[in-house]
Amino acid sequence: MNIKSLLLGSAAALAAVSGAQAADAIVAAAPEPAEYVRVCDAFGTGYFYIPGTETCLRVKGYVRFEVQASGQDGAFNGDDRAWNARTRGLVTFDTKSDSELGTIGSTITVRSWADESSNSVELDEAFITVGGFKAGQMYNYWDTDLSGETDDLGSNRLNAIGYDYKSDAFFAGVMVDELTGFYSRTAANGGNPYGDNNRVGIEAQVGGSFGPVTATLLGAYDFAADDAAVRLIASADVGPGTLSVAGIYSTGASAYYDLSEWTVAAEYAAKITDKVSLTPGVQYWKNTNVDANGDYTDGDALRAGLTVDYKLVENLTTKLSVQYNKTDAENYWAGFVRLQRSF
Repeated sequence: MNIKSLLLGSAAALAAVSGAQAADAIVAAAPEPAEYVRVCDAFGTGYFYIPGTETCLRVKGYVRFEVQASGQDGAFNGDDRAWNARTRGLVTFDTKSDSELGTIGSTITVRSWADESSNSVELDEAFITVGGFKAGQMYNYWDTDLSGETDDLGSNRLNAIGYDYKSDAFFAGVMVDELTGFYSRTAANGGNPYGDNNRVGIEAQVGGSFGPVTATLLGAYDFAADDAAVRLIASADVGPGTLSVAGIYSTGASAYYDLSEWTVAAEYAAKITDKVSLTPGVQYWKNTNVDANGDYTDGDALRAGLTVDYKLVENLTTKLSVQYNKTDAENYWAGFVRLQRSF
């Protein structure tokens, strides 16, 4: 009986221990559901929701490799060589979201470039949009030009605030700019007109589409230089391509335009096939020399050339540009070959 009682007591003890261990067993928690990236189609293609928010983000940019050539003495860093290789990378981050004030947006663009002598990384653009309002560092209206590589119709990147209005066939806008020493000239008294508090400019544009024709009229006034510039660009579909013409009149050298008193340009962008486009162009500048007061005197210049665009595959393109330049001082050829991957 003693042995039987001992065996029964041992079995009961083992069962109690096993039950205690089962009660203390660790149970793995079920994984939380993952939040996958959702497509945001409210603001166009390429946007997606930032996880956990109602803000839509788009990332785009390109990598560009190009070999430049020029017959102009000292064209590349003052050297005598006639060619230069250059690489550029650019990434843009766009965000948009709806609010009581309308669509709120922001854009940040970072750009880098490098050649054999130097390289740099810079903030290319950074601005905020609220409805039609826009404020920050950006390229202004003067940065718009023709589609080829022949013309030079002005370009500014500066801090500004403005408002744009757009409808289906009409657009208009106005911007107030802080003008900087990047575009300064030396006044007759040896001073810099952009060194004081008057380094302010204002620009406004209006344009629209009228059947096959699109036209944009742009005007700007530089308070520091006390000069103005006016530009008209018009384009129309003609045959297999687009014919574009442009003209600028400037009262004197200013931050908005300082190449000549007046200039005219024209090009024809012809789409030969789905992959090949040819764009011949020409531009003439009159009164290109500027005195110490910023007034134009004499001199003229001419540029004529051809740009060839070829799409290898989707988002991979090549471009060839050849330009003939004639000024009072010299005549020379220049151009480049470019390979660009966009995303």
